[in-house]
Amino acid sequence: MKIKADYVNQPQWKELTVKSRLPEQLKCLDELSHNMWWAWNYEARELWKSLDEKLYEEVGHNPVMLLERLTYDRKEEIVKDKAIMKRVKDVYALFRDYMSVKPNKKRPSVAYFCMEYGLNQVLKIYSGGLGMLAGDYIKEASDSNVDMCAIGFLYRFGYFKQSLSMDGQQIANYDAQNFNSLPIERVLDENGNQVVVDVPYVNYQVHALVWKVNVGRVTLYLLDTDNEMNSDFDKPITHSLYGGDWENRLKQEILLGIGGMLTLKKLGIKKQIYHCNEGHAALCNLQRLCDYVEEGLTFNQALELVRASSLYTVHTPVPAGHDYFDEGLFGKYMGGYPAKLGITWDEFIGMGRINPEDHGEKFCMSTFACNTCQEVNGVSKLHGWVSQKMFADIWKGYYPEENHVGYVTNGVHFPTWTATEWRKLYAKYFDESFMGDQSNEKIWEAIYNVPDDEIWETRMALKKKLTDYIRTKFTETWLKNQGDPSRVVSLLERINPNALMIGFCRRFATYKRAHLLFTDLDRLAKIVNNPERPVQFLFSGKAHPADGAGQGLIKKIFEISQRPEFLGKIIFLEDYDMQLARRLVSGVDIWMNTPTRPLEASGTSGEKAEMNGVVNLSVLDGWWLEGYREGAGWALTEKRTYKNQGYQDQLDAATIYGLLENEILPLYYNKNEKGYSESWIKVIKNSIAQIAPHYTMKRQLDDYYDKFYNKESARFKKLSANDNSLAKEIAQWKETVAERWDSIRIVSRENDIPSTGAETGVEYNLKVVVDEQGLNDAIGLELVSVKTNENGEEVISNIFPLKVTGNEGNLYTFEGKIEASSAGTYKTAIRMYPKNANLPHRQDFCYVKWIE
Repeated sequence: MKIKADYVNQPQWKELTVKSRLPEQLKCLDELSHNMWWAWNYEARELWKSLDEKLYEEVGHNPVMLLERLTYDRKEEIVKDKAIMKRVKDVYALFRDYMSVKPNKKRPSVAYFCMEYGLNQVLKIYSGGLGMLAGDYIKEASDSNVDMCAIGFLYRFGYFKQSLSMDGQQIANYDAQNFNSLPIERVLDENGNQVVVDVPYVNYQVHALVWKVNVGRVTLYLLDTDNEMNSDFDKPITHSLYGGDWENRLKQEILLGIGGMLTLKKLGIKKQIYHCNEGHAALCNLQRLCDYVEEGLTFNQALELVRASSLYTVHTPVPAGHDYFDEGLFGKYMGGYPAKLGITWDEFIGMGRINPEDHGEKFCMSTFACNTCQEVNGVSKLHGWVSQKMFADIWKGYYPEENHVGYVTNGVHFPTWTATEWRKLYAKYFDESFMGDQSNEKIWEAIYNVPDDEIWETRMALKKKLTDYIRTKFTETWLKNQGDPSRVVSLLERINPNALMIGFCRRFATYKRAHLLFTDLDRLAKIVNNPERPVQFLFSGKAHPADGAGQGLIKKIFEISQRPEFLGKIIFLEDYDMQLARRLVSGVDIWMNTPTRPLEASGTSGEKAEMNGVVNLSVLDGWWLEGYREGAGWALTEKRTYKNQGYQDQLDAATIYGLLENEILPLYYNKNEKGYSESWIKVIKNSIAQIAPHYTMKRQLDDYYDKFYNKESARFKKLSANDNSLAKEIAQWKETVAERWDSIRIVSRENDIPSTGAETGVEYNLKVVVDEQGLNDAIGLELVSVKTNENGEEVISNIFPLKVTGNEGNLYTFEGKIEASSAGTYKTAIRMYPKNANLPHRQDFCYVKWIE
C-alpha cells in the first residue's frame, strides 16, 4: 500500500478571547471603557488620549481597544505617573457620582425600539439621521435620569464604509466588527451563560444572542443572530443595516419587534410606555397583544391596553418611505398569529392596510403602528402636518387637520455635539444650572456678555482643528485614490481656515438637492475664486448602495471638484461618520441645507451646528421652518414659484448665489483691525441665544413626556386597574356600538335656514332626532362645514356641535345654533360619531356616518 503524502483533517477552531491584564490601580478603566458615558464627557476622552495619544488615534478613539493594546511597560509608566493617576481618579469619581443617581420614578418608564443607534463612531450600529436621533435620545434619557431601556441590533458589518474611486464612483466596503473589542457586554443568565432569545419564524426558531451597551444609566439591549445556533439563511438577519431583500427586511422587523419584546420578557423587564421609533419596530405591539391574550383577555380587550401604552414616531414624509410587504411573504412568517389572537387572517392583515378589505393592498408596518398605538407623532411642526395628511385615509370620516397625529420637533444631545471649546466657554459664562435647564433662553442670552474676541478665537480654533483633521485623515486616502500626488498636495495646500467655509454634509438622496449649488458653474467659479473673499465648500455624505441617483450626485460633485477652477474650493470628504460630523458641525462657518420642501422631516445636523456658533443657510423646511430667526442665519423661502422642479431649482440656486454675493460674503469679510467682522459675531450670538435653546435633546425628551408619555401612562393606569376592568368595559362598549351602528337611524331633521341660503351674522337653528337603538347617549352629532382652499383642497371651515336636549326611550333630540362668519360657498353635512369620555380621541374608535 502506498502511503499518502499528506493526511490532514480540518481544524475545529474555537474562539478564545484573551484579555489584557490591567494593574489593580487601573481596573476601574475597564468599567469606564464599557460605558458609553465617555462618548459625551470630554474629561473621559482627554483621559484616554493621555494614556497613549498615538495609540488612541490608531484604534480610532476606541477605549476598549486602547486598553487591550497598551503595552505592559506603558501600563507600569501610567501607574507611576502621578498626574495621569490623579486624572484617572478624578474622572472615575465623576463617573461614579453620575451613575449613583437613581432613576426618577415620578416619570413613566419607557422601552424604546429602533433599528439603529448612533452613539459613537466606534460602534457601527447606525447609518444616518434616524440612528443619530435615537442615540442622542437615550443619552439624554440617561442625563435626565429617566427609567428607560432600549432595543436594537448588534450588526456584524453595520453600515458600509465609503471610499471613492479615481473617477468619483462610490465604493461600499463592509468591514466586520470584532465584538470583543467593542464597548459592549454579553448579557449573562444566573449560570454565567450568555442569554439567548428564541424568536419564532414560520415553523422554526431563530436564536438571538443578547448583548448590552451601557449608555450612562440607560441600558441598550442588542440582538445578534450571527451565531452557530442559526442556519446560514438566518445568520445574516443582523449582518447589516437596511441590507438584503424584502424577506430579510421582514425578518429583521420580526426580530426587532417580536424578538425585542421576548428579550424584555426573558429579562423580566416591564415598562409603562412602549415607543416605536419608526415603523420597523411595529411588531412589538403584536407580541404584546399575544401576551395579553395568553393571559386570558380577548383580542379587543388586549388592544385597549396595548394602544393605551404605545407611541409611534414617524420620520418619513412620503408614503413610499414606509415598509410594505406582499400578503404571500407576510403570510409565510405571520400566518400563525391570528389563531394566537383569536381573530381571522383577514382581520389581522387588515390592521396593516388603509383599506382592510382590499386584498390587493400590501401590509404596511406604519399603518399597523398607527392602528396599535394610541398616539402618533411627526418630528417637526411641518412634518406633523405632513403626517396628518399622509395617514389621513386610515381614519376615514375625518379631515387631516382633525386627526390626532401630533409632533415633537427633533433636537440634539448638547454634550455629544458641542465642541469641548464651546462647552468650556458656556460653562464659564452661563449660569451653573444650565445643564439641567438647557431650554431656558434666559440662560443662553449670556452669550451676549461674551467678548467678541473670545467668540472669534473659539471659532478659529475649531476651524483650524477641522483643517488639521482633514489634512491628517485624508492625505493618505487621496494619494491612493486620486493618482497625481502633485494635485493632492496642491489641494491640501489650498485648504484655508481663513476662508469662509460652508458645509453640506448629509445622506445623498436626490431630494436633498446637493446639486443645487452647481446650477451655474461660471457664477460659482467667480464666487469661490475671489482672492479678496475666499470661499470653500465642504461636501460629505453617503448614498445608499441601491440609490444610483444619489451615487450619481456624489460622482458629479467629485468631478466638478477636480476641475482646475474648483480644486481646493469644492472638496468632497469621504466616509462621513460621527467623528467627521463632529469636526464639520463645529468647524465650518455656515451649514447649508437645500431640500425640496416638505421632504425634510426634521433634520438635525443644522441644530448641531447651532450649538457651535455655526450659522444656518437653509430652505424653510423641517426644523428650520420653526428655528429661523432674522439676523441669526439665512433662509430660502418655502414658497414654490414654479411647478416645474427644474425651474424651481434654478431660482433657488440663483437665490443662494445672490445671498452669498450680496449679504453673506460682505458681512463675513467686513473685518476690523483685529481680523474679524463684528457684524458676523453678532449673527453668531443671535443664533446661539435665540435658536439653540429650542433644539436640545433635553427639550425634545421633555416634550415627549409632556405631550405623550405622561398622558398615556395615566390612561393606562386607569384602564389596567382592578383586573383591567375599564379596558374590558370600553372593549365591550365598542363591540356593542359596532354591532348596532348600521341600525342607528335619523328620525327627523329640521332647520330654519332659507332655501335661498344663509346670511352672515344671522343665527340659525338645527334640530335632529336620532333613534340610538338602545345605545343610551353613545352618539354625538355635529354640523361640518368645508370649503376649498387656494390649493384646491377641501378643508374644514367650521364645526358646529349639536347638544342632546332631551330623550324619550331610544329617541334622542340634538339641537344646535349655526352662524356663518364669512360669505362664500361651502359644503355642509352632519357627522355622526360614537362618544365616550373614556376615549383618548375620536380616531381611537373611528366610526363615522354622514347625514345629508
